[in-house]
Amino acid sequence: MGNGNAADRVIQDLRTAAGASPAGTRLPSVRELTVRHQASPVTVAEAIRQLVAEGVVETRSGRGTFVAVRPGPAAPPDLSWQTVALGPRRPGEEEMQALLSLPPAGAIPLSGGYLDADLQPAAALGAALARAARQPAAWQRGPAEGREDLRAWFAREAGGGLRAADMVICPGGQAALSSTLRALSGPGDTLLVESPTYLGALATAHAAGLRVVPVPADHDGVRPDHLAAAFTRTGARLFYCQPLYANPTGATLSPGRRPEVLAAVRAAGAFLIEDDYARDLTVDGKPPPPLASGDPHGHVVYLRSLTKSAAPGLRVAGLGARGPAGARLRAARLLDDFFVAGPMQQATLEFVTSPAWGRHRRSLRAELGNRRAALLAALRRHLPDLAPTVIPRGGLHLWARLPDGFDDVAVASAAAAAGVIVFPGRAWHAAEPPGPFLRLTYAATPADTMEEAVQRLRRAILGP
Repeated sequence: MGNGNAADRVIQDLRTAAGASPAGTRLPSVRELTVRHQASPVTVAEAIRQLVAEGVVETRSGRGTFVAVRPGPAAPPDLSWQTVALGPRRPGEEEMQALLSLPPAGAIPLSGGYLDADLQPAAALGAALARAARQPAAWQRGPAEGREDLRAWFAREAGGGLRAADMVICPGGQAALSSTLRALSGPGDTLLVESPTYLGALATAHAAGLRVVPVPADHDGVRPDHLAAAFTRTGARLFYCQPLYANPTGATLSPGRRPEVLAAVRAAGAFLIEDDYARDLTVDGKPPPPLASGDPHGHVVYLRSLTKSAAPGLRVAGLGARGPAGARLRAARLLDDFFVAGPMQQATLEFVTSPAWGRHRRSLRAELGNRRAALLAALRRHLPDLAPTVIPRGGLHLWARLPDGFDDVAVASAAAAAGVIVFPGRAWHAAEPPGPFLRLTYAATPADTMEEAVQRLRRAILGP
């Protein structure tokens, strides 16, 4: 009879006995097991060693083999000390997490800040990245401020007011904004913002320890008179602005206000952070040039991201400023993460300088127009009070005013339960909102789904 079979019999015997006995129970001796299973002492000893290794039995010198003491369930870790060590949460963190969360299965998204997968140039981006990845030079360390040819492209897109040497490449617009606020201000400083404004800017400002002061805006952008008054009252030296298709309202700074806003910034000796995220999201007409194109004295800090207009995974942005401000921005980016990965920069340059970029922008313009029209038509049929009277000429969103007496957060919660995701408006205000609003995104849902989406929203607001 083979030793292998004998060892298996010994193991099974001891395992069964241990499983049926309390911890500490003495098990048969080596001699007993040798006789019982007609196995050699060496075979029995090897079987016992295997069970000891598994934690089934334990041996005690001179006393024999016993059922191992099984540890009880471990006490859960006590992480409560972190509450004291960390202090209060920063404002805006919870809202940012909600904004970036993925919709549940079956829900229709009328929220989010990125293009639907069907609108993204994934094939062209993938091909460009694959070609870049095969080139050994792309994996080497390049200039910390980014490739000169890519910086030159972003500088041209800014309208000619900046040079390649003024630009630095960043891993997305949010990183660029965070670096800008930290490079040009310190904790306790004041940041002026349009009201309402981009939720991510508010969260980033709070994280940097800044005091955020809202400045009223309307369909023609920020009010220059209120901006000048805010500079005078607060002594602020920074103003964050989205002059083209502002998020969430879709407003564009009117031609008449552009010189007045720049004049207010110059008079205050301040910087205007121009977040030009929507440069490629025009639906109607031709967009005005960036404010940076008409700023000879370095008051405008220019930020241009490609993420919104291409794909969430294309985390590439250009950040530019003239003079000492530009030097500080480049130094801040170096401290943050050294540089953007070479293959990503090379793929981005190839994409935006190829015919595929122009084709993508043309098809995107048409499709965004179709989706915006479908959402507006559905609102006018089912929720006419929510249909905006002034329609943004580009961007990704509609800013819908709820009737007085409605709670935007409660409506958003009810809408989620009804299977449509919308975002409440109050988080986009740095102070008390003038009323209840919803931000409705048309870029994340096909046109033929808008009817069902708005019907679900109607049931959430008005009931069955």
